[in-house]
This record gives sequence, C-alpha cells and structure tokens, in this order.
Amino acid sequence: MLQVYLRVSRNIYQPDAVRSRGRGRGAKPRKGGQVHLKRIRNYFVTGLIVLFPVIITWEVLVWLFHIVDGLLAGLVTQLFGHPVPGVGLGFTALTVFFVGLLATNLFGRRLIDYGETLMRRVPIVRSIYITMKQITDAFVRQEQAAFSRVCLVEYPRKGIYSLGFLTSPASRDIQKRVRGRLVGVFVPTTPNPTSGFLLYVPETDVVYLEMPVQDGLKLVISGGVAVPDEARPPERRSTAATEPKASGGEGGGGR
Repeated sequence: MLQVYLRVSRNIYQPDAVRSRGRGRGAKPRKGGQVHLKRIRNYFVTGLIVLFPVIITWEVLVWLFHIVDGLLAGLVTQLFGHPVPGVGLGFTALTVFFVGLLATNLFGRRLIDYGETLMRRVPIVRSIYITMKQITDAFVRQEQAAFSRVCLVEYPRKGIYSLGFLTSPASRDIQKRVRGRLVGVFVPTTPNPTSGFLLYVPETDVVYLEMPVQDGLKLVISGGVAVPDEARPPERRSTAATEPKASGGEGGGGR
C-alpha cells in the first residue's frame, strides 16, 4: 500500500517537463484542462489511499469498543441508573484481569477445570466450547506449537499452491487406511485465519518453507500484502537500496 502511494505521489509531483520527455518529439502537448483533471484525479486517489486504512482502523476500534463496553452494560445501568460509555469497558478489563489472576493459582485452576468439565457435559454448549477452545489454543498459546511449520500444498487443484500450516501427523485410524505417510495441513482463509480447511496430504507433496509461523499468519491476514522482507524481490526491499547514489559532481569520476 505504501509503495502504491509513493508511486502515485511521485507521478503527481513530477514536473510536466520531465513527464513529457518520453512522449517523443512528434507528440502533441496536452491541453490545460486535461492536465488539471488528471491532477485532481491523482490527488483524489492519493487521498483515498492515505485515508482508507485510517478509516477502517478507526471503525474496527469503535466496533470493538461497543462490543466490549456492551458486555457489562446492564450492570453499569443498574449501578448508575443510566448507561455510562467506557465504564463497561473498564469493568470488562478488570474481570479479565481477575480471571487471569485466578487461573494462575492452584485453587483457581481447580475451579476453572471444574467449570470446563461442566461445560463439556452440556450437549450443545460442549461442541461450541471445545471448538473455540481449540482455536484459542492454536492461535494464542504458542508454547504448545500448534502450528509447527509453514508450507505449501497443491490445493484446490494441481498447479495452484495454497499457504498452509503443518499441524500433526495423521492418526493411526487414518494412516492404516491409506498408502504412504500423511500429515495434517491447516489451510486458513483470508483475512480470517481462524477458519479454513484441514487437509491430510502425503508428506512427499508438502513444500516446506523457512518462513516463521508469525510471518505466515501475517501473510494470510493481509491477503498477501505483508510479504516478509527476505521474501521480497531485491528491487522492492528498499527504495534507497536500489536508487543510485548521487555523485560529487558531473565530471568528478572522469579523472
């Protein structure tokens, strides 16, 4: 996104004389009205490029604020007699803090385990809770190494590669019914990596990458925009690295 902005800005602020060099001697000069319309269009596009991520970030933050602040909105209304924006967010943060504090000691751990046991026994709640628990463990608890490596698999057909994360080898029940060694590969969706597809792929068909898991998640969430620096082409890593350095003078190197 920044590279697109710089490219557009460079086109805007470049003098007309410089831009007209590549037109040729026989090219007709542009009319003044066309030049002004093009500049106005370029200014408008540049403004959109700059403001779009800012507006989206602000809207997401406001949306999250209303969700978190509304979790305890009923309690705040009962305490103060009327809704108070921001107080529900503070109460929610304190609740999360005390739950984390409770989960770090022995008594709190036993209490949480007892609550999890009760939730696992309720038919409908059990399926929802177990699914969300596994997703949380996969994306938050990095010490469990839920995703060991980043890889490529040919999916959904031959010749098209999808970015995936190696999870674990196939279970014995699956392995004894097929030929060859299978490994589990989670192929996430963009931009929400919490959903996706679990594929059991022959280990010989998996292309392993040296990319860290964190960079792989960033690549998925950004839709391929946040490319790691080591994976970028040399001409796109740094603009300063590719541009030639200015010499001391026009004839300084001719001696």
